[in-house]
Amino acid sequence: MSETKQLAADASSRDPATGLRAVRALRDLADRLEDLQVGSARGRGWSWQEIAACLGVSRQAVHKKYAKRPFGGRGEH
Repeated sequence: MSETKQLAADASSRDPATGLRAVRALRDLADRLEDLQVGSARGRGWSWQEIAACLGVSRQAVHKKYAKRPFGGRGEH
């Protein structure tokens, strides 16, 4: 079974410790994937508004989270 499938299975465990560890690992994975995709979008010239719409958050929220990262600079504040 792949690691992701195992984490998904563990997230529904009856053992809270197992379930909570899996939830944390899945959250960390989602954060890394979001970072990669925001970087990709910024690299392709996407605006903060376009990224925010896809993530279901405000432009201000996504800008605050990512603007100081290397791919977020571009002088657009």
